[in-house]
Amino acid sequence: MNEQTPHAPSRRQALGAAAAVGAGLGAGALGGPSAGTAEAAVPAPASAPAGTVAAPSRRGATMAGVPFERRSTVRVGIVGFGNRGGSMIGHFLSLPGVRVTAVCDPVRDKAARASAKVTAAGQPAPALYTNGENDYEKLCARSDVDLVYVATPWDSHFAIARAAMLNGKHVGVECPVAMRLDELWDLVDLSEQTRRHCMQLENCCYGRNEMRVLRMAHAGKFGRLLHGAGAYNHDLRGLLFSPTYYEGPWRRLWHTRMRGDLYPNHGFGPVATYMDVNRGDRAVSISSFGTPALGLAEYREANVASGDPSWKESYTGSDRTISLVQTARGRVIRLEHDVSTPHPYSRVNSLGGTRGVFEDYPARVYIEPDHQDDRWGDFSAYAAEFDHWLWKDHANPPGAHGGMDYLMVYRLMQCMRLGLTPDFDVYDAAVWTAPLPLSDASIKAKGAPQEIPDFTRGEWAAARSGVDSVKPA
Repeated sequence: MNEQTPHAPSRRQALGAAAAVGAGLGAGALGGPSAGTAEAAVPAPASAPAGTVAAPSRRGATMAGVPFERRSTVRVGIVGFGNRGGSMIGHFLSLPGVRVTAVCDPVRDKAARASAKVTAAGQPAPALYTNGENDYEKLCARSDVDLVYVATPWDSHFAIARAAMLNGKHVGVECPVAMRLDELWDLVDLSEQTRRHCMQLENCCYGRNEMRVLRMAHAGKFGRLLHGAGAYNHDLRGLLFSPTYYEGPWRRLWHTRMRGDLYPNHGFGPVATYMDVNRGDRAVSISSFGTPALGLAEYREANVASGDPSWKESYTGSDRTISLVQTARGRVIRLEHDVSTPHPYSRVNSLGGTRGVFEDYPARVYIEPDHQDDRWGDFSAYAAEFDHWLWKDHANPPGAHGGMDYLMVYRLMQCMRLGLTPDFDVYDAAVWTAPLPLSDASIKAKGAPQEIPDFTRGEWAAARSGVDSVKPA
């Protein structure tokens, strides 16, 4: 979607919504895992972070474990056709039992190109919504849409997800699902009240390495889990200053507003899944630190003409943020974010326990008794036994990012058609996104720990299935 220079994000002002449920506040008692879990509980830190408050009262039943309604055809409305939405529509169109019935983007040419893809796939022409930034509201109100897929600039994610659920639609949102803690709580409450799923579409959870490590972890290959790490370290300097890649400067401008981890989901999602966060463990606090903001200004000086509007911008976002997340069972997760300095791409993606460790980029593993003499082992040797059934069924999935985009869409559509519980729910979306505002607060407080709310309101202690589910018959 098109976006001019954004104001400080406040979705309630834009929508005229109800009063905030506690902007910027953490929530919930720390608690421990339920009796009978595979690993003994490790006590949570003795002192909770400052500012601990009770979770808002639940106004609807939990959405944990709630299946979709079974349907023969999933009707999808797509909002946003920049780089992400334009590339993802093909995956929806490639699957049987899926129809794209409506598309929305204020840039009419982008919506028209999306419509042409729909008709080229042999489907009826979708309804077009191109009348300004808020035309998504009409798409969400349609009776022939079951799922709203959101691929717009970050600042609009919350508003569109909210409109979708209020109109009785399930919604899948690209990262991050929202930008503020009060918005995350609102999405949790709305999902519970409307009985609609609100999902963070975290494609990295469907990566082949990530899914293999997940199955190995759940099989006990790493022993009792102790630590993990994830990151989004991706040199985006050229794209952030490109006049054509993004629709306006919206993504770069976030580096003028916040110092924290702007994109925690790609790193946090897979590691949280390995550790059964929200399914037997939970993230309780985060401490973050950030470097000076130098990279974007230096790149601009070397590569951008002096008359460019970007020269009016002052960058305050840390070039690299490093965060430590503590879980209720005493585990530690390290998160990193760096899009402003030169370096090879890495999501870090590591997991360690009492029997061994996996590290990615490059993929390597050391597990006792399989390996010895402090020498890394061949991770591919575990493919036959531990590759996820999604990867066994789709050995060479199409599309970008090594095929994980396709598998994410395939699996979501499968769950909706068969009436299965989604692999990830609104609680996962909220927890994976919470480091965004909380890391900013921690860095500004010189690393002081910030509480990660218990968005599940106590449901996290119960073990339940997720993406490591059994292949449907």
